[in-house]
Amino acid sequence: MPNAPRPVTDDETHQAYLLSWDGTAWRDVVRLRAWQVVTVGRSATNKLVLHDDACSRNHCEVFFSDGEWKLRDLDSRNGTLVGDQTVSGDVELSSGDVVSIGKCRLAFTRSLDSQPALAELTNTIADRETSQASNPGIQDEPAILHRSLSPAFLSQDSESKRQSAPVELARLYRLGLEMGAARTRQQLTEVVLKNLAEETVADISAVLLVRPDAPANPAPADLLVVAYDSIKDLPYRRVSDNLSRVVLSSREAILARDVGDDKQLAVFDSLGEMRAISVICAPIHCDDEVRGLIHLYSTNPDNSLDRNDLDYTLAVARQFALALDHLSERDSLKTGLDQARNENKSLRQQISDDIQLIGDSQPMQELRDKIGLIAETEASVLIRGESGCGKELIARSLHLSSRRREGPFVCLNCAALNESLLESELFGHEKGAFTGASERKIGRFEQADQGTLFLDEVGEMSPAIQAKFLRVLEGHAFERIGGRKPIEVNVRILAATNRDLEEAVDDGDFRKDLYFRLHVAELIASPLRDRRSDIGLLGDFFLKKFVEKTGRVISGFTEDAKELLQQYDWPGNVRELQNTIERTVILCRNEVVRASDIQLSTLSARLSTGEPISIPTGDYHEIPLADIERTHILSTLEHTDWNKSKAAQILGIERSTLDRKLKRYHVSRPD
Repeated sequence: MPNAPRPVTDDETHQAYLLSWDGTAWRDVVRLRAWQVVTVGRSATNKLVLHDDACSRNHCEVFFSDGEWKLRDLDSRNGTLVGDQTVSGDVELSSGDVVSIGKCRLAFTRSLDSQPALAELTNTIADRETSQASNPGIQDEPAILHRSLSPAFLSQDSESKRQSAPVELARLYRLGLEMGAARTRQQLTEVVLKNLAEETVADISAVLLVRPDAPANPAPADLLVVAYDSIKDLPYRRVSDNLSRVVLSSREAILARDVGDDKQLAVFDSLGEMRAISVICAPIHCDDEVRGLIHLYSTNPDNSLDRNDLDYTLAVARQFALALDHLSERDSLKTGLDQARNENKSLRQQISDDIQLIGDSQPMQELRDKIGLIAETEASVLIRGESGCGKELIARSLHLSSRRREGPFVCLNCAALNESLLESELFGHEKGAFTGASERKIGRFEQADQGTLFLDEVGEMSPAIQAKFLRVLEGHAFERIGGRKPIEVNVRILAATNRDLEEAVDDGDFRKDLYFRLHVAELIASPLRDRRSDIGLLGDFFLKKFVEKTGRVISGFTEDAKELLQQYDWPGNVRELQNTIERTVILCRNEVVRASDIQLSTLSARLSTGEPISIPTGDYHEIPLADIERTHILSTLEHTDWNKSKAAQILGIERSTLDRKLKRYHVSRPD
C-alpha cells in the first residue's frame, strides 16, 4: 500500500539556496532555512565562509522576513552588490539574483533546477584554477581505495552472491518501487537521496546531472547540482574536479579516503570543521551515456564509507539512470501528445471554418434545421444530390454537430475502387492475405470506430460488397481479408449518392434491404441553380478565401460580374463555382473582379458532338425520358466509336454508371 503523502512544512514552502561560482560552474550549495539567518564573511564563525581579501570578517547576512528572502550588508568595507546595484539597507532577493562580494559570486535561487547562467564570470573568477595550474602540488588528491564498474553482489562470485545478494536486491527492489512512483525529476532525486541516507553511512549526499547543452563527453564543469541532502544541515561541496573527471571518463565508481587533505573540499571552514573522512563518487550512466554523478560524504572517522556502500551506490546509480530515461521518454511523449492535441484542435477549427454551409435560401435553412435534428440521433443518413453540391460538406457538418464530434471522421469514395480494392479499404487485410499484401492494413471501419464513416457514391458498390457491408450495418462482427479474428466496431454510417437508388433497386443493382438500412434519414443537397440567392454569398466567401491564400489585392466583384455569376446555370454546382472563383483570382489583374475576368465553362452548352445545343421546335411529341436518354447515349457512343470512358466523360457520369444504363436498356455494341 503506497505511503500517504508527507505534509509540506512552512520551511519547505519557502526553501531557497545560495550557490557559489568557482569560475567554471556553480560548485557550492547552501540550503537556506526560513528560521535561520545565514551570515557571510571571512570569519570562521560565519555560516558561509569566503576566502577573499575584499570580503569583511562579517560582510552580510541573508534572512527570511515578511514572506520574502532579504539580504542586508553589515557595514562591510567594500560593500555588496546585487546585480549591478549596491546594497543599502535590506534588499529583497529574487530567484536568479547574483550577489557580488569582491571576486566572489553567489547566486540566490528557490530551485536547484533553475540555476542562473554565469559563463561571463569564467575569466573574472579563475584565480584558483590558474593558481592550481601553475602550482600542481598545492592540492592533494584523496587516496582512492576502490574502483568498480559493477556491484560485487552481481558478480559471478557465488560466495559473495550467496551472502549479500538477497539483502541488497531486496533493498534495491524497494527503491525501484519508490522510483516508479516518482512523477518528476525532483521527486526522483529526493527518493534516491533519502534511500542513500538510510542505506549507507553518508552524512551528505548529492545528485549532479549533466546540463542539457553539454557535449557528448561532459567535463566536471558541465554538471549541475540538482539536489542534496545533509544530516547535519551542512553545506554541500563538490569533490575535486580530478576525481570527477576520472569517474566521468572511466564510468567507474570510486571510493576515496583522506578527504580532509583535499584543499578543494576545505574552501568552506564549515566543511573543514566537518573533517570529511571518505567519499564515494558514482557515475549515473546508461547505454554508455553519462547522465551525471552521485556524491556521498562521511564525516565519522569511526564509521567511514566502505566497499559495500560503494557497491550499493553503484547499483542505485544504474537504477537512477534508467528511471531518468523513462521520465525523459514519458515527458517527451507527453509533450508530443500535447502538441498533437493542439494541432488536432487547430485542424478541427480550420475544418470547422472550411465546412460552413453558406447560404440563406429556403433550401439551405431547411437543410440546417434537418441537420440539427438528425445530428442528435445515431441514425444512418442518406445524402442525395448532384455532383458538386457539397454532400461531403453536409456529412462533415452532421458529424461535428453530433455526439461523435470528438471521434474520427473517415471518408471513402466507393466509385474510385474496384471490388477487391474496395473490400480491402473497407474491412482491411492481414499480411500475406493476397499478392502485394506485405503488411497488415486497418480498414476504414476500424479507423472510424467511435466516430463516423462517410461513404460517397455508395450506389457503386458491387453486390458482394453490399452483402458484407449490410452484415456490419446489422451489428455483426467482420474479419479482415485473410484474417480469422472477429472485429466489432461502433460506427455511424453516412452515405451519399447522385444516383437514383430506387431505380437501381428495381433493376436489381442495389440490395433492397441495404437501401432500407441506409435510408433511415435523408438529406437533400439542392443544386445551385435552385438556390440562386446563395450564389452571391458563396462568391464572396470563395473570393475572400482565395485572396487570403494567394495574397492578391482584390476587394470584390463589379455589378456586371455579379450579374454574370447570377445568370449562369452552374452545372457543376458549388464545386464549379469554387473552381471558377479560384481561377479568376489567379488570373485577375485588377483590384475588383470584372465580368471579363470570369471564365465560365462551356461544357453545359455542348452535346457529345461538341456543337451548341439546339432546342427542337414544332409540335409536341409524347416521348418517354428513358427513350431520349437511350438515344442520346447511343449517339454519344457512336460519336466516340464506342469508347465508353470518353463517352462517360462527355455524358458527365461514371464509367460504371454508363455500363449499368447499357445493361438496363439492353444495349450492346453492334458487331
